[in-house]
Amino acid sequence: MSEDRGRRPAEGSPEGVRPGSGADPTVVGADPAVVVGDPATVRADPTVGSLGTFAAGGVGLDDVRRLRVMVAGVRGAQLVERVLPAPLPRVWRVMGDLEGGFGEFQPDMRSVRVLRRDGDRVEAVARSRYGPRAHLRGVLRPGWCWLQSRFLIIGMAAVDEDGQTRVALTGGVRVPGRAALVPFGARRELEEAMTRLTARVI
Repeated sequence: MSEDRGRRPAEGSPEGVRPGSGADPTVVGADPAVVVGDPATVRADPTVGSLGTFAAGGVGLDDVRRLRVMVAGVRGAQLVERVLPAPLPRVWRVMGDLEGGFGEFQPDMRSVRVLRRDGDRVEAVARSRYGPRAHLRGVLRPGWCWLQSRFLIIGMAAVDEDGQTRVALTGGVRVPGRAALVPFGARRELEEAMTRLTARVI
């Protein structure tokens, strides 16, 4: 998924969350420039239970359903889902390996370097095959990944489905100042990512 070619951030510039603000980059509204998701239905990670369910309106949602809710609140966002004939641990070993398997199935990703981890919080720098860099912050835990920079969002979820794995992917280039993603080409890239992921795990 490509960064905005025309607005490449300066080296070392903060993205998404102001230093020292205490804001959680996965919480709706944490980025003061762009509200991502629907604040009426999507809340902070404390609602995530130990089994990866997400409480919205009193209803427990697994991680794939949670991602559907978040995508529904972002204009232009696309969601691609597929059930892969492979067990969840095998699939997530690829999806959750930011410095390895993740970059190999994401078509626009040249490399990812993890800068720091704190529990399930992660900060990383991703470089596109086309050159631009993204400074990503977010949450990575088994079955769930939500990363965003000032111009980029990456969302992934995976749940067990009778010994197979249901995978959902979303993401793309953010529209500056709006709760929206640039829709052009996003579904094609997500479909390609899903196809490459499938080839790696079966």
